[in-house]
Amino acid sequence: MHSLAQEIRSFSRANLRKQRTRVTTLTGRRIIETWRGACLHMEEEEEEAPGGGFVQDLSADLQVGVVKPWLLLGSQDAAHDLETMRKHKVTHVLNVAYGVQNAFLNDFIYKTISILDLPETDITSYFPECFEFIEKARIQHVTKRPNGVLTSEKFCLKPEH
Repeated sequence: MHSLAQEIRSFSRANLRKQRTRVTTLTGRRIIETWRGACLHMEEEEEEAPGGGFVQDLSADLQVGVVKPWLLLGSQDAAHDLETMRKHKVTHVLNVAYGVQNAFLNDFIYKTISILDLPETDITSYFPECFEFIEKARIQHVTKRPNGVLTSEKFCLKPEH
């Protein structure tokens, strides 16, 4: 069995679909990012977003995606909804959201790494610490056989059976 870190290291860009990403900076500048070969191409849109770079979204996002049978991914909304966490039998939560508090300290094992969600943030520098937490939780739960999960710009861990 390969570790998550090994799988990520062996990943190829050739497996990805072509994608355009619209980024709105803190100042309201809009940038369109596209990959051309191995290079990231950025174009600035003419019109700036009103009110800076924040878009208010009041709808709850309670979806939890399965990355691996023992690793799930969800939003801060899912991580703050006890019913969702219990439904997925969450045991560990890796919170990598900036400024998002952990909601249920007595119910789950948390690891918090505050990462600012900006284009210039090098998230790869945080990978070793994240992988260590994920791997320890996976090994612990595969041994004990309970379920787990990850959530909210957070990871939840669930063991393989």
